[in-house]
Amino acid sequence: MKKISRRNALKTSLAGAAAISAPMILPSSVLGLNGQTAPSNRINVGLIGNGKIMKGHRAYHSGADDMQVVALSDVKTWMLEEANGEVEKLQGEKVDTYEMYEDLLARDDIDAVVVGTPDHWHAKISIDAFKAGKDVYVEKPMTLTIEEGKIMRDTCARYGRILQVGSQQRSEWAFRKAAELVRNGYIGKVKTIAARLGNFPPPTQFPATPIPPGLNYDRWLGPAPMEPYNELRIKGDYGGGWRRFWDYGSRKNGDWGAHHYDIIQWALGKDDSGPTHFVPKGYKGEPYQYYTYADGTKVIRGYEGMGHMIRFMGEAGEVRVSRGGKIDTVPGSLKNLVLKSTDERLYVSNDHRRDWLNGIRSRQQTLCHVGVGHRTATICHLCGISERLGRPIDWDPKTEHIVGDDRAAMWESRPRRAPYDQLV
Repeated sequence: MKKISRRNALKTSLAGAAAISAPMILPSSVLGLNGQTAPSNRINVGLIGNGKIMKGHRAYHSGADDMQVVALSDVKTWMLEEANGEVEKLQGEKVDTYEMYEDLLARDDIDAVVVGTPDHWHAKISIDAFKAGKDVYVEKPMTLTIEEGKIMRDTCARYGRILQVGSQQRSEWAFRKAAELVRNGYIGKVKTIAARLGNFPPPTQFPATPIPPGLNYDRWLGPAPMEPYNELRIKGDYGGGWRRFWDYGSRKNGDWGAHHYDIIQWALGKDDSGPTHFVPKGYKGEPYQYYTYADGTKVIRGYEGMGHMIRFMGEAGEVRVSRGGKIDTVPGSLKNLVLKSTDERLYVSNDHRRDWLNGIRSRQQTLCHVGVGHRTATICHLCGISERLGRPIDWDPKTEHIVGDDRAAMWESRPRRAPYDQLV
């Protein structure tokens, strides 16, 4: 059934009022009867950055009764056309499209936006959305730099907005169960944790090729350094594409690390803190990248015999967990253990997008709110800084600064290319 927007619903009402000689009969959907949501009560969503990751968001937000997609934005015209076709199939009509996301944010009928651009645009668009009075769902990692995260956290609070980071593993029961087993001490003191991230191809200087019609390439680059255009540089590809470049993200630390480091933070109860020491692979023969917390807990990127995405190794047992509801434990009885009434229970969400939409209505913190997203992204960035410098770095999670290394501390932020240099 074709959804009716707030604007169209108002037009219908006015037209009916004008025709006073005839009785006005409104469909039950307009009045919110028969279990349907009235257009005036639907959450109007704009989608910014309509590449691969946004496909699921388009289907979700266009296909529900209590929300609707009302606008799309992207710097690629052909991508907007394809995305709008998908929305039309689900909602019965096309929506407005914009090259400039600022034009979308200027609409007062939009309640919230989903930001699905490459990482280097996440912070700026989210901050502009906060200032425009919109709530935000932003894909992970939340930021490109540590400094961006601090500014996002402060700006989100200043404008009273609701934010959810797309670290959706927290909304999967197996990861929650694993985190609860660890948090409540069922495997004893956790000594080592391993996370499987995989690898990207190295950054490559592709040859310059003509910029295709319908692409605003300067806008795509935004605050990132100017580089010759090549389709492979900006390609949306989970196996590489723009994700392989430091200019636009944190490579695998930001790609999969943003998921797995996030679960580790949750399981250890460190959402308002973080690790203190980061060591890159290869330093003095070190076979793995790793970081440690102040209590000595060590997190290794990759490990022999993983068998799962994340492996928690404690003094009294292990928990191994992966997507798809896969969880194994040592001893095996822990897998089906029923938590005691005195055990600590973690936030329950079984639908990450719905948790955000519930937060928009209730004005309560979401599962992966801006503070969580900032702390997790900080780990991703610190791993990357250590890797790029080829040496260990120390971090103070209280002051949120790199300690004793002025050169490394410069990487807490990055230069932004004009005219995209203003973040706030």
